[in-house]
Amino acid sequence: MGKLRDQMKMDLELKNYSPRTRSCYLTWVRSFALHFRRSPEELGDPEIREYLHHLIQAKKASQSGISQAYSALKFFYETTLKRDWNGFRIPRVQTGKRLPVVLSEQEIQDIFSATRNLKHRALLMTIYSAGLRVSEVVHLKVSDIDSQRMTIRVQQGKGQKDRYTLLAQRTLEVLREYWKEYRPQGWLFPGKPETEPLSVSAVQRVFEKILLQAGIKKPASVHTLRHSFATHLLEAGTDLYHIQRLLGHTTPKTTAIYLHLSRKNLGGVISPLDLVEGTGKLT
Repeated sequence: MGKLRDQMKMDLELKNYSPRTRSCYLTWVRSFALHFRRSPEELGDPEIREYLHHLIQAKKASQSGISQAYSALKFFYETTLKRDWNGFRIPRVQTGKRLPVVLSEQEIQDIFSATRNLKHRALLMTIYSAGLRVSEVVHLKVSDIDSQRMTIRVQQGKGQKDRYTLLAQRTLEVLREYWKEYRPQGWLFPGKPETEPLSVSAVQRVFEKILLQAGIKKPASVHTLRHSFATHLLEAGTDLYHIQRLLGHTTPKTTAIYLHLSRKNLGGVISPLDLVEGTGKLT
């Protein structure tokens, strides 16, 4: 793509897109150009439709992958080439709605109990107790922990936004123990070399190993700790507005998914099966 790639890269930087999103969008547009072996400047509505259909039918791409490709092409044609995307009349692929996995409070405790390494325990407790994304926890600095106000400062989280979230007393105690042993200076959880933050993939590998040790069978990921944080807060009586602020969500609609995960409003509801007298009794 040459000059067009450089122009799109600059446009993405000017719009303040995250490095991960910039890389993703550039990769998809390059894939689009390679598919037709022509400059994307020469392509339009028919080729975009054909390419997206190819991803769905031939490549069997995931819904998230197809959505990323759509967004990348839309950005390229709208912003970089300054064409009217609506004029293409290309429908966005409808994605299915799936509720995230949530761990119980007992399962959370089982995870911490199974985590023998002090650094790993401090890391996972910080993620859960503050509702952090994995990309946020690895970029925490020692100076982001405020024990006076009992808050954690998240700098430039998703959407390039700063926010404050909770510092639990138990987390503070473990972090103090961790600091005495490891003495981190810049990054709270440094990688190798220590001048670099711990990688996201390293955290994911640690969590997968601990899930096995804790005997948890649910298809959980590190991000499940964040979902569990929000769900447990809601069940404890915290309102959606404050949960939204703690999570760093832009709109209440995103936070409202936890209404579907919480058992708070189901506590007094009895299944009709349990109301049928004599059901299931052996004779």
